[in-house]
Amino acid sequence: MELTGEHLLRELAPQVLAAVVRRFGDFSAAEDAVQDALLAAAVQWPEEGVPDNPRGWLIQVAARRMTDQLRAELARRRRETVVVTHALADEQVVPAPDSGNGAEQDDTLLLLFMCCHPALTQSSAIALTLRAVGGLTTAEIANAFLVPEATMAQRISRAKQLIKKSGVRFRMPTDSERAERLGAVLHVLYLIFNEGYASSTGPDLHRTDLSSEAIRLTRAVHNLLPHHGEVAGLLALMLLTDARRPARTGPDGELIPLDEQDRALWDATAIAEGVALITETLSRGSIGAYQLQAAIAAVHDEAARAEDTDWPQVLALYGLLKRMSDNPMVELNHAIAYAMVHGPRAGLEHLEALDADGRLSGHHRLEAVRAHLLERAGDHEAAITHYRTAASRTTSIPEQRYLIARAARLAAQGGSPAQPPKIS
Repeated sequence: MELTGEHLLRELAPQVLAAVVRRFGDFSAAEDAVQDALLAAAVQWPEEGVPDNPRGWLIQVAARRMTDQLRAELARRRRETVVVTHALADEQVVPAPDSGNGAEQDDTLLLLFMCCHPALTQSSAIALTLRAVGGLTTAEIANAFLVPEATMAQRISRAKQLIKKSGVRFRMPTDSERAERLGAVLHVLYLIFNEGYASSTGPDLHRTDLSSEAIRLTRAVHNLLPHHGEVAGLLALMLLTDARRPARTGPDGELIPLDEQDRALWDATAIAEGVALITETLSRGSIGAYQLQAAIAAVHDEAARAEDTDWPQVLALYGLLKRMSDNPMVELNHAIAYAMVHGPRAGLEHLEALDADGRLSGHHRLEAVRAHLLERAGDHEAAITHYRTAASRTTSIPEQRYLIARAARLAAQGGSPAQPPKIS
């Protein structure tokens, strides 16, 4: 299938899943039925053309799969007549393949809140939502949580089983339930955006389908809760970060770090919207982690040149963020800001505390930051070693190439001979 078709299926998948889950109530079976429908579309659409209402087409195919499964199950239990009659009556809500019915309603936001199910822990709900709404692979979700892939696969499987056993119907939550689930919803959107902005695997640095969908859904949540500070903060953070995307890669897709980017390429409209959002929400008083991250992004985006960045302000904001979060990535970014204010050797001392954090053990970012600070401190030989180690640990090809290039450049300046690292 052509790339545009692949993107269309990715965009429609969560909407179709939401419609099927809402009707049949069985998340796991609905997910299988939707996958069957997507496979059918991948085979038929290139030959027959994309239907006028592709969402309705997918819903109908998935619903037929579910109805077939239900009939088989009911036959086995000898209760076919009563329940199948009910199921067939419900089938009228499914739009015809090319009808306009149902095309106007986007169920993705509904699915987002539904997946943050009361039967699940927050971490399990987030993982399940990343699969259903974000379309992330198990490996990508594991990377976001800093856990092994096998661990995440078990977590997602248990989440599906818990939902099935709970018997609680999927539906749009009440106002009180929505408030309880909002933290998980925002975290999911944050992780989907991060995976789109800096893909953890594969040949591309960006997955704009994910980052754009995360921004769209966060806008939808902001429309629901226009006065919620953290919702506004998250939307501002996404806009201010995504504004730099046009300058993050070169002509051949190579990664360009923040301090080397052509800031004229940044999206001024997105920056203005993000700055306005964070300025307005910070004036209300209560401040959360997403608002602080947005404020940090605003400091970077408002600097005309990299050397104009107000690093003492960034360091102070990260200090506040550390008090709110037990996230090792916050600690890592705090160490970078500390180094920019107090010097690379001081930053390297801060990194030593992170070496004992099992969540970052073996993570490429810790090695990459250490290499960068060693390079700034003038210890090129050690920097080369850590750049190579970082390159061997990341699964992002653009990051691998960037780290290899940094090591090679230092070696050419008089460090040890450049040897390509073994990359899995």
